Amino acid sequence: MVKAMPKVYYTFNGKTKNLKDIYASVKKRRGKAKILSSVVVGIGIDCNGQEILAKIVFVRDRNRSRKWLALISTDISMDDEEIVGIYGKRWDIRVFFKMCKSYLSLAKEFQSRSYDSMIAHTTIVFSRYIMLAVENRNNTDLRTVGALFYHCCDELQDIQFIEAIQLIIDMLKNALQQKLMISKEQISEFIDYFINALPVFLKEKLSLLSCES
Repeated sequence: MVKAMPKVYYTFNGKTKNLKDIYASVKKRRGKAKILSSVVVGIGIDCNGQEILAKIVFVRDRNRSRKWLALISTDISMDDEEIVGIYGKRWDIRVFFKMCKSYLSLAKEFQSRSYDSMIAHTTIVFSRYIMLAVENRNNTDLRTVGALFYHCCDELQDIQFIEAIQLIIDMLKNALQQKLMISKEQISEFIDYFINALPVFLKEKLSLLSCES
């Protein structure tokens, strides 16, 4: 026979209430907000007789729009969004350990009392998970690093080599004129000397720059 879980009660506005009563009495955010509301409640008394406070964040259940979930944090200084974000990460961590224990033979495939052996075995199991996760992401998620790189390449126009050199030469001219206070003629002579000292294949590309300067 399965026993029903006992209701948990909190101190809210000087009264003892359960989660359902607290949710019914708080003001909700309008629209389709993911975070519906948040309240600070008392969850007990410490050894010094002081009330222990906690923050309850009510969020919308994305699978059932008319339902809600309650997330609790004993750090009442945290923002609602931060509490929700931390709970989201905790779920991913739970899935990670579930996969490692149930499917990747963590703690079952190898038995040893040596600390180094346990670390080595754990590392191997975690490496298996990483490889499977990367392969799964490459096959199912378009937001991979490689795809993101190609999307950026398609959207951003490449700067030609001659244009990049032109920008560097212009910056060098401005720096020489402002810092050394030399004339434009002296700057042109310096640029020509610099270009003539370069290899032939670079000198050919920069010959036009020397004529324009």
